Amino acid sequence: MSSQPSEPKTLRLLHLEDSEADHVLTMAHLRRGGLKIDAVRIDSEAEFLAALDPAEDWDVIVSDYNLPGFSGLIALDLLKASSRPIPFIIVSGEIGEDTAVEAMRNGASDYLLKNNLSRLVPAVMHAVEVHEVHLARLRADQELGASKQRVHELVQHLQTSVEGERAAIAREIHDDVGGSLTALKFDLAWIARHTDSPEVLSRVNSALETVTHAIEASQRIMHNLRPAILEQGLVAALQWMTSRFERRTGIACQFRSRHAHLSLPAGVPLVAYRTAQEALTNVSKHANASEVHIDLSLAGGVLSLEVSDNGRGLNPEDLAKARSFGIRGLHERAGTVGGWVDLSSSPGGTTLILSVPLDIVDETEDAAHLELPEPSSPETLADDYDPTSWGEL
Repeated sequence: MSSQPSEPKTLRLLHLEDSEADHVLTMAHLRRGGLKIDAVRIDSEAEFLAALDPAEDWDVIVSDYNLPGFSGLIALDLLKASSRPIPFIIVSGEIGEDTAVEAMRNGASDYLLKNNLSRLVPAVMHAVEVHEVHLARLRADQELGASKQRVHELVQHLQTSVEGERAAIAREIHDDVGGSLTALKFDLAWIARHTDSPEVLSRVNSALETVTHAIEASQRIMHNLRPAILEQGLVAALQWMTSRFERRTGIACQFRSRHAHLSLPAGVPLVAYRTAQEALTNVSKHANASEVHIDLSLAGGVLSLEVSDNGRGLNPEDLAKARSFGIRGLHERAGTVGGWVDLSSSPGGTTLILSVPLDIVDETEDAAHLELPEPSSPETLADDYDPTSWGEL
């Protein structure tokens, strides 16, 4: 079965024309060209402004150049001021080349002479098609933007959910696994004190060593899941992370900040901590660096965390890897608190900067109203300090 051709669309046309005869002639040309037209003729500025009401849905505007007390260029300016992207075609009997060029620069879709309307139908059809393509592109951009926003919100939700799950698992390890291991260590210590058998004592000491290793592993896992050190503040957490990184890797790592303490909104300390953690992990795995600096500052209402190293730098190929999610994850994580990440790299090293705008007063500018504790030195947070430990027995 052959499909019936669809009916041509009826175009709503606003005709700005003071001559009834010219209006009739224009409509005749359009209808002879096969267009279905629903036209309204107006001839004054007041009528034109009323026709630009958002409730009026026009497909195209055809305007004379000269009207009594009005003109096509003025009408074009009013259309631009209304922010309505309606195709605008000027038809005149006396438009000059300079005027036509000015009209096109101001946004007119086309211009024609009244004594040669053979181009009227193609001009109207082309203007309407271009307008429809423009609207389709705008709709596609809006849908793409909405889709990106939904993906961004989903990523934020996943980040929040992951951190919530991490915290829950860390609490369970602390309460259940840690408590059980500690109790077991007490029992083994009691057995060791109440036995005279060398064989039993040897087995007990071996079991104590195994339990101690299990407690240390549990502490490490718990810390990686949810850094308890953050309860003491971001500055203390970064100082401890820096000291621990240097001991573990042998890479010189220095933390610098003018602040002894920062009162930050919920979520920001964890984002900053995870950013520094990811950056240091990348340094230890890939940078081949001998020195790392971490700088934390709050100035102008923006929290800045900068991690820089003197390693080999990153190649563009490193960042373009299809399954390289570390840096992408940092961007998404920063977005959860309204921040962003900047990354620069050269053969002399890499610098990563996290910036988070905050609606708080710069604490260095308002120091008179704050009682800040003395910052802990890296030596204070050295080998004998673990903020995640359950204590010695």
